[in-house]
Amino acid sequence: MDLIAEGFLRAGALLVAADAELLGVTWLSLKVSGAATGLSLLAGMPLGTLLALVRFPGRGLVVALVNTGMGLPPAVVGLFISILLWRSGPLGALELLYTPTAIVVAQFVIAFPVVTGLTLAAVQQIPERFRLQVQALGASRLQLLGILIWEARLPLLAALMAGFGAVISEVGASLMVGGNIRGQTRVLTTATVLETGKGNFDMAIALSIILLALTFLVNWALTRIQQRGRA
Repeated sequence: MDLIAEGFLRAGALLVAADAELLGVTWLSLKVSGAATGLSLLAGMPLGTLLALVRFPGRGLVVALVNTGMGLPPAVVGLFISILLWRSGPLGALELLYTPTAIVVAQFVIAFPVVTGLTLAAVQQIPERFRLQVQALGASRLQLLGILIWEARLPLLAALMAGFGAVISEVGASLMVGGNIRGQTRVLTTATVLETGKGNFDMAIALSIILLALTFLVNWALTRIQQRGRA
């Protein structure tokens, strides 16, 4: 209990002092996870909607792959992204390994199937009669896509929260593709692992508390938007 109390005190002291390194790590965590979540929304929402509406050969396999991807182990994602971005790998010429961009790519791979799968489930809940009515009124396919996404906006906010939660809290992929380089690719989760390994448990607890607080604030804001929309 004393160790946990020391962690809370250390977290408070770092925040009050506006520690530059801590603020940099926190901002980078929010930036890369926000970018990965945003990209997963841009790609996952249209794909999930199309999978909910369109029937084609092999659709069941694609949906099964999406559902499997929702449980991808971050360490496996980090391994394959590292191989792709390694100097001798297929994308090594881009020199992205151990950069924030590499972390965004890895986190996108983690969040994309989560957003796609939850979007698919949300759009499937919309009655087919509603879709037919929209089409009967002369809506184009693009308009239909937009209307359905709007109708499913509240469940899609849940998809957004799930996608963000999946990436802001992961450590394996970020550590493998980012390298946990101080001042460049160190995020809250990898910094926590580093401090734990060094035996600085009070600092590790402080970083964990800040990570939990950041995640809570983002999800609290999205939940307020969701519940306001429901009202």
